[in-house]
Amino acid sequence: MTVSYAPLDPAKAYTVAGVSFAAVQAHVRKPNRYDMLVAEFAEGTVVGGVFTQSRFAAAPVQVCRTHLSRTSAIRALVINTGIANAATGELGLSNAQASCLTAANALGIKDVQVLPFSTGVILEHLPMDRINAGIDAAAAELKAGKRAPWDRVAQTIMTTDTVYKLASTQTTIGGKTVNVTGIAKGAGMIQPNMATMLSFVFTDAAIAAELLQPLAKRTADASFNRVTVDGDTSTNDSYIIAATGKAGNASITSLEGADGIALAAALEKVSLELAQAIVRDGEGATKFMTIAVKSGKDVAECDRIARAVAHSPLVKTAFFASDPNLGRILAAVGYGAPADLDPSKVTVHLNDVLVAEKGGRAASYREEDGARTMKNADITVAIDLGRGSAAQTIYTCDFSCDYVKINAEYRS
Repeated sequence: MTVSYAPLDPAKAYTVAGVSFAAVQAHVRKPNRYDMLVAEFAEGTVVGGVFTQSRFAAAPVQVCRTHLSRTSAIRALVINTGIANAATGELGLSNAQASCLTAANALGIKDVQVLPFSTGVILEHLPMDRINAGIDAAAAELKAGKRAPWDRVAQTIMTTDTVYKLASTQTTIGGKTVNVTGIAKGAGMIQPNMATMLSFVFTDAAIAAELLQPLAKRTADASFNRVTVDGDTSTNDSYIIAATGKAGNASITSLEGADGIALAAALEKVSLELAQAIVRDGEGATKFMTIAVKSGKDVAECDRIARAVAHSPLVKTAFFASDPNLGRILAAVGYGAPADLDPSKVTVHLNDVLVAEKGGRAASYREEDGARTMKNADITVAIDLGRGSAAQTIYTCDFSCDYVKINAEYRS
């Protein structure tokens, strides 16, 4: 398996004041691994989030939505891996709520101020004795002043990931240094539609509570909603932004002002890096593919065409084999496009190689050029529709033999 993503050195990740983490081994599904993470926020922290649109949204997603509809003053996150607590009915919902109550009692806050998250195998119930014991152990570490480092924090939420995902940046807002650091997990069942992926981004910026939800939606659309590994939307997809307000800047009251724009840019930078890291660590992935469609009538048209190419198993397997079977790309463009698209105006490049124009193979194209380009680990498929000014970019990866093997053996 080839992984083209090197995780950030945790020493280079900025500390976010007002956030503390404890990671423990709760033995949720497998022994001898960190699988329970509790994040505690300082009073005054505000949170916004977006979640899967699957009708089989997992129990923790349902609880998160309910809690966020009642308050943005979230004080803790409880995250377990191993079991997703999805498609688990009333008992699953009760278990998710119970985990919030356990955390609330242990941390001295209200249960509505706790957001639960789970990832792993669907259709299985949480072992609540181990879940509750893990939460209590994590809370005890937080009370004792023990703090998990960034790499441990990011590793604890992994499932089939081969590397942890961590990103961090700084910006200046109102003369104050603002830190933004985020983690994510995901390698398969990835096509966020908010939206199994989870991402949590933390900042010490001060911002009005009512802005967090629209900011989370905007940032997700610019990052996680532009990646796909296999076209499958998880039951548990969740993306959270938490702002502690500890940076000392005057509270941001508009997303359109200079301060709001600066914070949004920093959040988008971290979130896009995390989203791309998920694709680079796609199950069995050997190629990172950027599908860039431009000159369309509107963004929706460009998005449909880009996703048609990104989701095509025939395209993805050709890239794995480094086979310039370029008709597969044109076929995907064709079924993703509206009926009035003029093929004679479409051009397609693989990196710097022009492969298609005027409705067919480019006159200058040579098979050896396509084969050479297809061997790259990073490849851009640039599609110019020749009919407008809209554009959209989607990030994806190839399908390898390992993708089938990993998913066939997922529960073993």
